[in-house]
Amino acid sequence: MALIVHKYGGTSMGSTERIRNVAKRVAKWARAGHQLVVVPSAMSGETNRLLGLASELAPSHAKTSYYRELDMLASTGEQASSALLAIALQAEGMESVSYAGWQVPVRTDSSYTKARIESIDDKRVRADLDAGRVVIVTGFQGIDPEGNITTLGRGGSDTSAVAVAAALKAAECLIYTDVDGVYTTDPRVVPAAKRLNTVSFEEMLEMASLGSKVLQIRSVEFAGKYKVPMRVLSSFTPWDIDLEEEAKSGTLITFEEDEKMEKAVVSGIAFNRGEAKISVLGVPDTPGIAAGILGPVADANIEVDVIIQNISKDGKTDFSFTVSQGDYQRAVELLRDKVAPSLGASEVVGNPNIAKVSIVGIGMRSHVGVASTMFRALSKEGVNIQMISTSEIKTSVVIDEKYLELAVRALHTAFGLDKSE
Repeated sequence: MALIVHKYGGTSMGSTERIRNVAKRVAKWARAGHQLVVVPSAMSGETNRLLGLASELAPSHAKTSYYRELDMLASTGEQASSALLAIALQAEGMESVSYAGWQVPVRTDSSYTKARIESIDDKRVRADLDAGRVVIVTGFQGIDPEGNITTLGRGGSDTSAVAVAAALKAAECLIYTDVDGVYTTDPRVVPAAKRLNTVSFEEMLEMASLGSKVLQIRSVEFAGKYKVPMRVLSSFTPWDIDLEEEAKSGTLITFEEDEKMEKAVVSGIAFNRGEAKISVLGVPDTPGIAAGILGPVADANIEVDVIIQNISKDGKTDFSFTVSQGDYQRAVELLRDKVAPSLGASEVVGNPNIAKVSIVGIGMRSHVGVASTMFRALSKEGVNIQMISTSEIKTSVVIDEKYLELAVRALHTAFGLDKSE
């Protein structure tokens, strides 16, 4: 008998019929002798609906107190889906109980809308499991040291599930989604994209950080830190599929790097449409200039991605970086109003319509010429590269958003990912 954590996304919980199918699937695993903890997301569209209502009523200048209420509001979506799943399981004849994050409790810091998990008390959950119950824990949320409800940011249910699996030392964390695994790239952009049977944690971490929407990056970081075995699989296979077959389906995210994985120079193409580029022009080229620009940006809780500083000319330089589109306007206003005047910069300019495309693969460690193949493929299609960022197993480029799909298709072909194994 193994302790297994199941996580179900919003699409999987999107209607009472789908919740009923989730209950039947969970009951199948429980009847096979496994202890089950289930972490569901809110029903699809519910979090957007709630936040949309909040935006209609929001004050013109949001304070911390506003973000506290956003978390209070957004957390109700997962509480509803968790209770509904518990009811559906009871209809299947399974003893079940649902808990909100604060009831477990899942303890977090106080960063509203972007909280980080600090610890999980497993006593209550273990007692229920030992009593033969299926335990359902709300994803996406926890409680801070002052007793306020917090949420973990979009996709936070993945992180909740992995954190619960780590706390309980689960045998495996199964992430059920509306896709049947991790693909070489988004099949909606490249129909020839193929599902990967296995992918290393390093590659998955890069893909998640670079825009792959299959898993939230923090969930992969958590899994890597606590060595939680993960599998991404589809919740839309028939619920009564053979359990052994289901347990081997999807994509296994593994710590093992076998020879077959090494042979693939590039495992996947990741991309992110939601980026914006900001340049601070004509800043003095003196020590500490990067800290002078990025320090205030970080203090405003704005995450920075690709960073480039140009060569100095006449004692001046230009400093460019990317942020998410959602943070673009706030970052530009901060830089124009406060940072640029204090540093003596000549101008702050930006482009909210860029995209980042990345190639990822642990095989890149042992192969030369990978980046040049990427640049040639993009050049052939007339795609101009604005910024470049590299690491040991990935190369990313920032390009105009309108060329994104063309670039992804060209790279998928250039690295042989269209071909059958």
